[in-house]
Amino acid sequence: MKIYLQLLFVVALGLAVTACNSDSDSTSYPPVITGSSDDSTSGSSAAAINLAKTGQATCYNTAGAIIACAGTGQDGDLLMGVAWPVPRFTDNSDGTVMDNLTGLMWMQNANCIDSLPDGSFDSDGTANDGRVFWQHGLDFVAAVNGATYGCNVTTSYTDWRLPNIRELESLVDLGQGNPALPSGHPFTGVVSSYYWSSSSVETMPNFAWNLNCNNGIVSSNGKVAATSYVWLVRAGQ
Repeated sequence: MKIYLQLLFVVALGLAVTACNSDSDSTSYPPVITGSSDDSTSGSSAAAINLAKTGQATCYNTAGAIIACAGTGQDGDLLMGVAWPVPRFTDNSDGTVMDNLTGLMWMQNANCIDSLPDGSFDSDGTANDGRVFWQHGLDFVAAVNGATYGCNVTTSYTDWRLPNIRELESLVDLGQGNPALPSGHPFTGVVSSYYWSSSSVETMPNFAWNLNCNNGIVSSNGKVAATSYVWLVRAGQ
């Protein structure tokens, strides 16, 4: 009986190995992904990356002096990324601006809180300078959507929001500074300082990410320890 069971095991094992071998001709491991590349860069086989150009076209040495870009491998040399549309922005003449690159609609006034005539909303830090604590920035967005504040927008929208950090970064032109926005932009009230995003810091959830509009640097600040400016955005439909 014991020998009989051993024989059955050997037969079953042989059938299993045969089945596995029969599949090996049709399936590779790891799977091979095929397809043509849309990358227009000569000699590159990588797939296209749909990230926008940074706007930087100048190169520097380690001391910060301007140098010729050719062959440096710097951003100003390679100029990688999706080209910006022309024009980059469209002034909608209703207090809003369309970003033709991302499809986002921004409030034209980048410091609407500071423009409020009575200063009733901003009592954080220095009163009525436009800088508020993070939660108060979110509260202000809700107040705008509830028609408490108009911010000189003449078209009725109720889906304004605080941008996430990637959306804020999408405005940055690294070829510009003070502010680091594309030359000729149609925004008003832009402050070369920190703007809140809606994005919290995962490892420090009492902090939120913000963007320094002076130089495009992303950092984080305590939600109740620091005040920053607020710039509203919505989907562009």
